[in-house]
Amino acid sequence: MVLPGDSDARPVLLAIAPDDLRQLAEHDAAHRDFAGGAGPLAALDTGGDAARGTVLMVAGYTGSKEDFAPLLRPLAEAGFRVVALDQRGQYESAGPDDPTQYSVEILAGDVVAVARVLRQESGEPLHLVGHSFGGLVTRAAVLAEPSLSTTFTLLGSGPSKLTGRRADLLDHLGPLLDAGGVALVHQTLEQVAMTDPKAQAVPSPTREFYSRRFLRNSAAGLRGMAAAMLAEPDRVEELKATGVPVLVAHGEADDAWLPHVQADMAQRLGARHEVINNSIHSPAVENPPRTLEVLCDFWASAQVRS
Repeated sequence: MVLPGDSDARPVLLAIAPDDLRQLAEHDAAHRDFAGGAGPLAALDTGGDAARGTVLMVAGYTGSKEDFAPLLRPLAEAGFRVVALDQRGQYESAGPDDPTQYSVEILAGDVVAVARVLRQESGEPLHLVGHSFGGLVTRAAVLAEPSLSTTFTLLGSGPSKLTGRRADLLDHLGPLLDAGGVALVHQTLEQVAMTDPKAQAVPSPTREFYSRRFLRNSAAGLRGMAAAMLAEPDRVEELKATGVPVLVAHGEADDAWLPHVQADMAQRLGARHEVINNSIHSPAVENPPRTLEVLCDFWASAQVRS
């Protein structure tokens, strides 16, 4: 979820260089569409022979496939085929105008459809990664069809509904959409960002990308996903019962689902737990080298166990 976080949180020195373009990192991946339940789903696909397996990465609320851009080239060079996905209603994936069509279960159906295609094209293993709200969606995909995923990574995600400051922000979304649509929501978030030193430090090309991407969000998608994120039940025991190896990884100062909440989730799951230093809520763009190391080590260890 790419929304302003807690301005009172302790400062964290991010691992990225000041001039790093983050979501605009070069990656060599090709644009590709997959069939979803409501139309084509836009993706970045590194292709390749998937010698070490295929990775399917799913973005969070108001995010996009570009949130994984810094990982694409390194993972491809390491022998993985990587597909990063826009969910329906996000950026380059169109979505229906009905907010009820953005429930966690329906969005998970899209992920299952893409995962099936990837398994047919590249076989095993298939490593599923969900960031933030994308973690709730991919969790539902694992629960719906556990045999599709060799491993599952929750990246900056939680056991149940979002709470705290970011949840409070979502409560104001409906009236803003009613008053002025996606454009007014964007304008309001831009005003909030002007008071946030972290947002001001983002390079201008990346800020321009953020604006362009946000304005392409579906209004129905913003409503439906927000409602889903504020109502998600705790499904930790269900996930544990699947037997799929799970990694819980998050930034050291995550301001969405707080670190102690994710640590408790990992313990309840009996899952591997990794804290990614020098990052907040988006480790893939805030500390790509450490995120890459954590993911590759987890996948390697999971295959050894199997």
